[in-house]
Amino acid sequence: MSYILKKGGEIVNNRLLPLNIDGTDALDSIGENIIIADTDYKVIWLNSYARQSLNSIARLYGFSNSDDLIGLSMDVFHKEPAHQHQVMSGLKKGHRARINIKNNFIADIVITPIKCIEDQNQEVKGYMVMLMDVTSQADEAKRLEEKVSELSTPILNIWDNTIALTLIGEFDVVRGETIIPVVLEECISKGIEFVIVSLSGINNFDDSVRQTLQKLHECLKLLGVQCIIVGIKPKLAVRIGTLSNIVTFSDTHDALKYIMKLQKNSPFN
Repeated sequence: MSYILKKGGEIVNNRLLPLNIDGTDALDSIGENIIIADTDYKVIWLNSYARQSLNSIARLYGFSNSDDLIGLSMDVFHKEPAHQHQVMSGLKKGHRARINIKNNFIADIVITPIKCIEDQNQEVKGYMVMLMDVTSQADEAKRLEEKVSELSTPILNIWDNTIALTLIGEFDVVRGETIIPVVLEECISKGIEFVIVSLSGINNFDDSVRQTLQKLHECLKLLGVQCIIVGIKPKLAVRIGTLSNIVTFSDTHDALKYIMKLQKNSPFN
């Protein structure tokens, strides 16, 4: 199903982008600057974090605030738009580069084509742009590594384009919000297609488990990555309830067999 993205309740672009609105709700709560553009490279959506933090950048280009960026072509921000078009039009997976913004900011930009998992032709439906401040990039990388270690959530490459993480110990909304950006970054940097999340190690949890898993699923879906849940204990199953449209298996072995079958039957293999 397609939705018209809106700004302040008003339609800002009459182009339809096949995004699940729950997916954009998930991206809205992530503490990174996230921009969504259509296939004509026009900005059609900013998450809440970007709306707030990009105000200063918008003023460098003569705009009053970040809301003025909605509907603009991304060409406005490039000295050589033709080169940028060439890069984006040929994207199969993520593209990362370091950019200089008006000699005031140095940032890492990650551009990822948005595709529908159900679409066998893998047609690009739009682009997701993550703009990250490089000033604290080294500290940020260290912080993420420390959080992965503290949370006992190592990310393992267990199969072709497949990663797995086991959630261990207690789980709450704060922990969930720190895991999602780590997983997204891993998927973008390594071209991941499948993420297996094991819940077998969770002892204590609250109602945020289901919300976090659903949010992770929606965010990954925008990147063309499928989220698979394994190891749900009976007690946890009763607590988290229904997981909408997320594939689940009793263990990692069954999940891997499912992934291998999909990869074997894929027209791109």
